[in-house]
Amino acid sequence: MPQSARALMFSGSPTATIPPGALLVSDPVNLTVPALADLAIDLHVRGNTEKMPVTVHAAAWQTSYVSGPGNFSGAPTFPVQATTDFLRGQLPSSSWFFLSRVEVVAPAQSGAVVTLGDSITDGTQSGNNTNNRWPDHLARRFAQAKIPMGVLNVGIGGNRVLSDGNGIGALARFDRDVLAQTGVTHVILFEGINDIQGNAPNPPSAADLIAANRQVIERAHAHGLKVYGATLTPFGGSNNFSPEKEAKRQAVNQWIRTGNMYDAVIDFEAAVRDPKEPVKIRAEFDPGDHLHMNGAGYKAMADAIDLALFRAGAVPARTTAAR
Repeated sequence: MPQSARALMFSGSPTATIPPGALLVSDPVNLTVPALADLAIDLHVRGNTEKMPVTVHAAAWQTSYVSGPGNFSGAPTFPVQATTDFLRGQLPSSSWFFLSRVEVVAPAQSGAVVTLGDSITDGTQSGNNTNNRWPDHLARRFAQAKIPMGVLNVGIGGNRVLSDGNGIGALARFDRDVLAQTGVTHVILFEGINDIQGNAPNPPSAADLIAANRQVIERAHAHGLKVYGATLTPFGGSNNFSPEKEAKRQAVNQWIRTGNMYDAVIDFEAAVRDPKEPVKIRAEFDPGDHLHMNGAGYKAMADAIDLALFRAGAVPARTTAAR
């Protein structure tokens, strides 16, 4: 909407250069943002972007629009030359570039939960521009229940816990993607299936993944965060399934449920597994790859989360939160 347009400045300047590997924060703007609102953020980039390193969320499931030559930032319309939509095989997807997150000032009693995960958290198979990822559904539940909690989705498709896959591993990115988030109070760790079902030359054992879970818990607690463990969902029927890998998944899930180290357990496996074939997800949640969920499956995952884990008394004191 034209009336909501605001110019972003960087230390009072309308332009800025981002050093390689650095994070650049804009000056604050005065804009009231309703819960679950969509934001359109324009960026004008000088030079040939094909020859410069850029931050990219490869499978964001959200379309970005690319203009022809010229600076159209702030304009109510601009000539669209291309979009960032693409096909991954036969699967429509879309990328976004440059922008990492948007932070808002929130009341003191607000919190923020970081959903640390892989493609199932990133929203693979949820559809472009549908906001059907399980963190999206969780955010809607918070809004409906009037729980002042932001949801920060840091899922990366193909990500692993212990080693680099698509993006650096969860343990290596924990400081940047969890601890550095403004206002974070909670973490949900839902990751490990790529460590298990991938074809790495030296795949980690269940004990290795359990040790990694313990590391996440210790580091979160050291910073005053509540951390919840989510059980790994079934992948029977997918390309990389094997009985040996399934046994590893079951061992990790058993520890998550009974290890008594997480502040709480979120049982995603129970929410989506087929009661007749527990190694598989339910047919009505399966988009066809037997690994990810469709929109209904992602909603079922979000619906399985006990909102009492985030109500008053479960939120450490903070002064700001990111959403």
